[in-house]
Amino acid sequence: MLTRKQYELLMFINERLKEAGVPPSFDEMKDALDLRSKSGIHRLIKALEERGFIRRLPNRARALEVVRLPETMTTTLQRPKKQAFSPSVIEGSLGRMRPVEGADDVSEPVVIPVMGRIAAGVPISAIQQQSHSITVPPEMLRAGEHFALEVRGDSMIEAGILDGDTILVRRTDTADTGDIVVALVDEEEATLKRLRRRGASIALEAANPAYETRIFGPDRVRIQGRLVGLIRRY
Repeated sequence: MLTRKQYELLMFINERLKEAGVPPSFDEMKDALDLRSKSGIHRLIKALEERGFIRRLPNRARALEVVRLPETMTTTLQRPKKQAFSPSVIEGSLGRMRPVEGADDVSEPVVIPVMGRIAAGVPISAIQQQSHSITVPPEMLRAGEHFALEVRGDSMIEAGILDGDTILVRRTDTADTGDIVVALVDEEEATLKRLRRRGASIALEAANPAYETRIFGPDRVRIQGRLVGLIRRY
């Protein structure tokens, strides 16, 4: 399945090839998709190439070839624009932890939706579809809405977060310096990093010296949630 941005870029390249016989420039692709930088285009093209939708031709500038188009994009087309990662927690008890008065209620497990994968490394395309649910002890949660994500990558290993772990996240759009957060970069990529504020800028810091700290303007990063727990299977 393609993300909306991947689909939009694929169709833009395909239409330009049919109309002009040459693919669009990176600046044209950036403007067409309303992205802030060409680095986002590079990541989208790499994703489309890895999924077998396009092919880069060697020894030719701007040489892109559309190999195939998706058979169906019904789910992707129904996603609203600018919501690459916006986990919708189902109303009711699913994913919601409320203060309780009776001790018996506290012992009841809570069902949490798993909203796909999160990159603990190089950011990947954000995922917002619920894949399945897990049941967790209520003492692992706090008041509010929660969701879970499967970790891919090793950038947070020194914080005890390993590839394959499942993290529990409390949904919030605010966080303090030092918190480990799910951050949305440029409205299209989700990553798990430690938040640092440097003046008006936001730094997303890895817990692995092999990864560099990435610094963004405040308008490029949105906090999606804060880490509250972790599940590991052996």
